[in-house]
Amino acid sequence: MLLVIQQFFKRYSMRGTPLIGNEYLFFSKRNLNNVIMSLTRGQSAWALSSSETQRSAFSSNSSLLKRKDFFNWLVGIVDGDGTFSFYKSKKDVWNFSFQISQSSYNLRLLYYIKSNLKVGSITVDKKNTMAVYRIRNKKHIIEHIIPLFDAYPLITSKYFKYNIFKKALLISDNPDLSFDKKDKEISKLKDLQHFVPKNYKSPIWPSTKTLLNSKSDAEKVINKAWLIGFAEAEGSFYIVKKSSKRLVHAFELTQKLDKHVLHAISLILEIKTGVKRKKTHFTIATSKNETVQSIVSYFFKTMKGMKSLEYRIWARSFNKKHRGFNYLLEIRKKMRNIRAIRFDKSWKKINNFKD
Repeated sequence: MLLVIQQFFKRYSMRGTPLIGNEYLFFSKRNLNNVIMSLTRGQSAWALSSSETQRSAFSSNSSLLKRKDFFNWLVGIVDGDGTFSFYKSKKDVWNFSFQISQSSYNLRLLYYIKSNLKVGSITVDKKNTMAVYRIRNKKHIIEHIIPLFDAYPLITSKYFKYNIFKKALLISDNPDLSFDKKDKEISKLKDLQHFVPKNYKSPIWPSTKTLLNSKSDAEKVINKAWLIGFAEAEGSFYIVKKSSKRLVHAFELTQKLDKHVLHAISLILEIKTGVKRKKTHFTIATSKNETVQSIVSYFFKTMKGMKSLEYRIWARSFNKKHRGFNYLLEIRKKMRNIRAIRFDKSWKKINNFKD
């Protein structure tokens, strides 16, 4: 099986994709050095209370459009797979953490983020199944993460948890408050963080209670860079069996909350079936030929992580679906094999993930 996957990666791999060896996967340092240069130059001047300073920091360098695209893309990733958490240690010290979790085979995406933000660390769990990009340093969170998400707000209900996280962090960093006062206020916020109000919407959405009803309205809230990031985190490109002799290409996005977000995305991607409610989540999905063709075009040469490889295989096979059932069956099998890849323990022994 490993040989098959190696050959498949060689055929479909993109520049910068983790390479496969006989015993482990590894990242090319040369490729890492070629990523976009630091987006944090000049950020030492960022002030939490000054939106003007934040805007200046974000626009001070060249290639502003690429920088905005990265930030919006990152917000999409975080809306899907990001976490803002804080907890009290056994020594009664409040610790804060911003993190993004991915399957361990998608280290490419985490390294791309770290290479741009220039702070944080990447680790793989003991079972080698999950990888996490994490920032625990309070100064780094205050100087790099808070200004970013203030300037580029989260779109899903994750904004609620971010806002509480931010308030707790600023209380923790306030020298004018006593230890007991800090502890009391942060404890209150900790209790609130897990209870997102019903039908909560990020303040970036229009105040109207009705759902958006046009693609142009949806695109005023959701930009393409954000949707690319969100699809990398939450989207599925797959081939589904419709009958014993019929396989079709499909695309799907799911969310436990935020029905309005999926509705807006369905307008942008022209998924006519709209949002469906399942037992535990909402979903938008399509296998309609014309819609899939449009989605193929929408995501062409856009993604940064390993989802780009899945998309590329999926899109290419869609354009070659005339080859028939057995061809698509083989493609589906190979895509599943790729998603099952995990890192070997020996990989971690020769790579230092931390700063």
